[in-house]
Amino acid sequence: MSAVPLTLLGSTWDHDRGYLPLAATARAWARLAGGQVRIVWQRRTLQEFADYPLDRLARDFDLVVMDHPAVGLAAATRALVPLEDLVPAELLADLSTHTGPSYESYVYGGHLWALPVDAAVQVSAYRPDLMSRLPASWDEVLDLARERHEGPRVAMPLIPVDALCSFLSLAANRGDAPMAGEGLWDHDVGVKALAWLRALVPHLHPCSLAADPPGVLELMARTDEIAYVPLIFGYANYARSHYRPHRIAFAAIPSHERGPVGALLGGAGLAISRRCADLEAAAGYAAWVASPAVQRGLYASAGGQPAHLHAWLDPAVNALTDGFFAATLATLESSFTRPRHPGFLAFQDTAGRALHDFLVRGGDPDALVRSLEAMYAASGPDR
Repeated sequence: MSAVPLTLLGSTWDHDRGYLPLAATARAWARLAGGQVRIVWQRRTLQEFADYPLDRLARDFDLVVMDHPAVGLAAATRALVPLEDLVPAELLADLSTHTGPSYESYVYGGHLWALPVDAAVQVSAYRPDLMSRLPASWDEVLDLARERHEGPRVAMPLIPVDALCSFLSLAANRGDAPMAGEGLWDHDVGVKALAWLRALVPHLHPCSLAADPPGVLELMARTDEIAYVPLIFGYANYARSHYRPHRIAFAAIPSHERGPVGALLGGAGLAISRRCADLEAAAGYAAWVASPAVQRGLYASAGGQPAHLHAWLDPAVNALTDGFFAATLATLESSFTRPRHPGFLAFQDTAGRALHDFLVRGGDPDALVRSLEAMYAASGPDR
């Protein structure tokens, strides 16, 4: 009688970008392991990906796809295992060199808590068949939104978490790059960024205040209602031919005289929970998924958005996505990484709701920025 294979449970987010490449790599890994290791991926919503308690996920799953702002909480709760002693040093050196800000975003407290397997940043998105020229500055974005009251419009995902992400990107692009510490932005820069967002909202497609990034991209790809989005986390799936009725193209963000700097880093890392049934087996799979050959090969071809630079520069990977990676690489390389201290996720939730309420109801930008600054200071940022 053959031995019962080891089964590892994984949790990722519920979008083709988050699920399909992991399902494909799990099938391939089972073959490589001679049927002795079986990996089963389950999906959670994008909102849960942003804010579901990591310590609770780690109690139920062996492998967890996570967002980097949770690493401080992971370190504090000991929900995950550090990876530097489980993954070959040569691979870690390669990832440190070739995944740049993504790799560093999972390093906290002297330990590496996840392997970068998916890289994303806030970029701009547009329908090439509906846009002849892209705005170069934020003032031009506002002008474009004001002009497009009829037909294809400007949109922007502004549910609470994305409202905060876009506010941080705008502040970072306008002023010096935000720093973890006493403040996330210069006060006057924050006020100007918030005032610009509030001026933009009345001219956006009405979906904007209720949609997350995939929601906006789905509407944009299935209808002719949206022509342009100035800030949105990039999803390379929508740049693939025949993925949806209409193909979406992606580009660098507009600029406030400084180029496409300061856009908020996104993406996902592959982590191993402390309750994992077999740390060695889980680490073997995770290292294989993060390796350059898999990233530019199976992971990309299965619908993933790789983290490895070799994939971002690969002509074949770019051909799959109509140049998505080449067009947005400069924005990724000059991105801003959110703080990762244990209190940041709670700040992100509270601040996002306050920002969303302001965008819906209006108010005093200066007063709200002061309130956000107090919230951030109370969250216990690293000094």
